Amino acid sequence: MSIKPIKPKRIADQVFEQIRELIYRGDFKPGQQIPPERELAVSMAVSRTSVRNAINRLVTLGLLTQKQGQGTFVSSPDSRKGNPLVAAMGTDEATLDDLLEVRMGLECNAAQLAAQRATDKDLLAMLRSLEEMEEDLSTTDRIGTEPDVAFHMAVAFATKNPVLIYLMRNFYDFLFVGIKKNLSHMFTDRDALVDVLEHHKMVYQAIKERKPEKAFGAMMTHIHYVQDYFRNR
Repeated sequence: MSIKPIKPKRIADQVFEQIRELIYRGDFKPGQQIPPERELAVSMAVSRTSVRNAINRLVTLGLLTQKQGQGTFVSSPDSRKGNPLVAAMGTDEATLDDLLEVRMGLECNAAQLAAQRATDKDLLAMLRSLEEMEEDLSTTDRIGTEPDVAFHMAVAFATKNPVLIYLMRNFYDFLFVGIKKNLSHMFTDRDALVDVLEHHKMVYQAIKERKPEKAFGAMMTHIHYVQDYFRNR
């Protein structure tokens, strides 16, 4: 057995993790320009070198992209080069139905756990996403992919289960692409979008009321609805 000394986590690693979480939680949205290095360094009370190292890692992973003379932007999952999940969806090796089957297992359990463990901060994140979705629908007759995905990620983070959160982080690109395809097919069907928004509100309300089984059922209702919508078209 080789026992090694415990090394403290590098500052750049902590910066990397915080920016990555801001992306996954929807605080930094796809296509959005993130603050410049100097501003991030001041906000996080770290050196610009630490911020630069973290950003370089995020660029390498494809979460961020740098545009010469313009700044650093959050990449859209469906445009990331070499992403095997996106490629599978693009070639129909994986269908929307396949994706929804996986979401059924992950997200119904996530909603159930979130109803037991969500903090006020988690509930606020969900509510903020709902408000953005509602505003989108009232002003454009559509629902944006970003707040929809952010809602589902907020539910995942609210579980406080590191394994489930890890799975949802790695599932993020598939989730984004799948939801974007769902919404793009529904955008001419306002009634369906109203239903989708109502489902999200039901999930939120059950989590807020600390009713695990109700939250599980509300998420299941939502995913079954989307499955049936596309199977019957």
